[in-house]
Amino acid sequence: MSRTLFPQISPSYFPDPGTYDFPEWVLFGEYFYHAVDVVAFGTPLNVETVKEAYSKGIFPWFMRGVPLPWYCPRRRAILEFDDLHVSKSLAKTRRQEKFAFTIDRDFEGVMRGCATVERPDQGGTWITEDFLRVYTRLHHEGIAHSVEAWDKEGNLVGGLYGVDAGGVFCGESMFHRESNASKLALLFLIEHLRKRGSTWLDCQVMTPHMKALGAKEISRSDFLKKLNATRDRGLVLFE
Repeated sequence: MSRTLFPQISPSYFPDPGTYDFPEWVLFGEYFYHAVDVVAFGTPLNVETVKEAYSKGIFPWFMRGVPLPWYCPRRRAILEFDDLHVSKSLAKTRRQEKFAFTIDRDFEGVMRGCATVERPDQGGTWITEDFLRVYTRLHHEGIAHSVEAWDKEGNLVGGLYGVDAGGVFCGESMFHRESNASKLALLFLIEHLRKRGSTWLDCQVMTPHMKALGAKEISRSDFLKKLNATRDRGLVLFE
């Protein structure tokens, strides 16, 4: 969920910015194999393009000095809830009930928390002010959502946010100011999603943290089929 590893960009594939529309999912295998993980560059970041992108399994990822890349990785990380692994230490911390959790109470605060996390391997944050503006608008439209972790004094100490791609939660980023706050926020989210009939979430790219929780990688084609099958169920994840 946290983008600490860059998907691969093929050095031989760098189309003119803005010249490629987002492809339909059924076309990926035949027409976009050579694109590796990136399916478009320079498509404007706005509410309409982001909605379309997520409906097709695509997400934007800012990289300094490059026209905005839009990704649909060949290897996609997902977390099936039946595969969820909670370590003994995390389960113990969970039972201590150190934090209170909410949904959509402070979306912008969570995004800004994620944006301020130091990520030395990335050379800075990918959550720019444009991302903050667009995703906050998506939140107001009921498409982007956050989970907040609060300490006993009412301070925001962790959380995560993501996008509802039509019955599939696509995790974007997490942050914590106290140990385990973001991990426990994720467990809180999973319990919420289970109650709404969801069985999995999109982690986008694999990280050690998500792998430890039981996430796995599947092929792009399998992911897109799974995404569309889940969207057809018409799940309502958030009211």
